[in-house]
Amino acid sequence: MKENVSRRLLFAGFLLLLLGLLTGFTLPLLVNPRMGLASHMQGITNGLLLVALGLCWGRLVLSSRAAWLTGWLALYGTYANWLATLLAAIWGTGTMMPLAAAGFTAAPWKEQLVSLLLMSLSLAMVLALLLVIWGLRPGVQQRHEEGA
Repeated sequence: MKENVSRRLLFAGFLLLLLGLLTGFTLPLLVNPRMGLASHMQGITNGLLLVALGLCWGRLVLSSRAAWLTGWLALYGTYANWLATLLAAIWGTGTMMPLAAAGFTAAPWKEQLVSLLLMSLSLAMVLALLLVIWGLRPGVQQRHEEGA
């Protein structure tokens, strides 16, 4: 089971890495190329985060429910981060990211959608990383193996 989840996270990570790289080619076409650069970087860094999570997945000691939640929160957070910044670059939204989108604003529904994605992915990533840290806490793997 853990091997299957690990492979899925690795696949999702390399796919997001590819999407991030491809996003870099679109920069001249975007309303806000600076935000497009942010999306490019989010795809790369978040793809690498999923790869790292896939590689350490077998070392996590979590209940099946916590492991499921961790995986889905990480997938949602990483892909939503790339998507939110890409949409912001395409639409020119700027409310939530005043440095990368200085002077840009878009229709209220576009601003709200990007804002919702950014707020929800932030919460998802914090929770996912707290669960990963909990699952990797010192000594828990040894105690888990001794109890098995």
